[in-house]
Amino acid sequence: MSTSPTSPASAANRSPAITDHLAWRLHVPALASAAAGIARASDPWDTVSDSFCDHDGWPIDEESYPDGKVKRDAEAWKHVEVFLAHGPEVLAGVRATANGADYFEGPISEDLRRLHGIDTTLERAGQLQHEWDQIMTLMDASLPGSRKIYESRAERIRNADGWRYADELSFQGPALVRAADYLAGRADSDQPSQTERARVALARSAAGNREALPASPSAPPAPTPMAPGRSR
Repeated sequence: MSTSPTSPASAANRSPAITDHLAWRLHVPALASAAAGIARASDPWDTVSDSFCDHDGWPIDEESYPDGKVKRDAEAWKHVEVFLAHGPEVLAGVRATANGADYFEGPISEDLRRLHGIDTTLERAGQLQHEWDQIMTLMDASLPGSRKIYESRAERIRNADGWRYADELSFQGPALVRAADYLAGRADSDQPSQTERARVALARSAAGNREALPASPSAPPAPTPMAPGRSR
């Protein structure tokens, strides 16, 4: 059964150094799915939100408009959490693998430039997630019987605050995925040539060792037989 370049099975067949260096590639599919998820949450809302507002942009449907935003925010935040879990490692891998020329020309130069502000996005979203964890801890301690009531309200506030980061990741996330896909593919294409160079170097080393071996000593010449004497 064949395996994809980023599958755990294929990673297991690589040397430890290569596996560690390229482990970030295993997280790229999760980020691709999360980026698509943010788009699925955002695009339908962009399509229908205008129908809930007047010509000046003020909501006229006092029920559907806020309900639609709540649903969008909740769906988008789930995908922001995926970026928090996998994004930093992939981002570090992309920056370690990309070379200087990638930033100035080539198929991912624009995507790499789009990643300029993604560190701030992930950091602030991470702070929001940390604050949420703290709130849940306090609720567990002080509101054991009525946590569900307050949790739903707090979750709605968190999701609404997190939308700004989802919106930023709707542009930065796909750029990270495209850059990671390109660099992962290039790493795969470079690996056979590196393996071949290592094989050639090993062969040359072995040949050199054979040439350096001292020649085995030649056998001493056989003694010359004496001519038989004449009998008297």
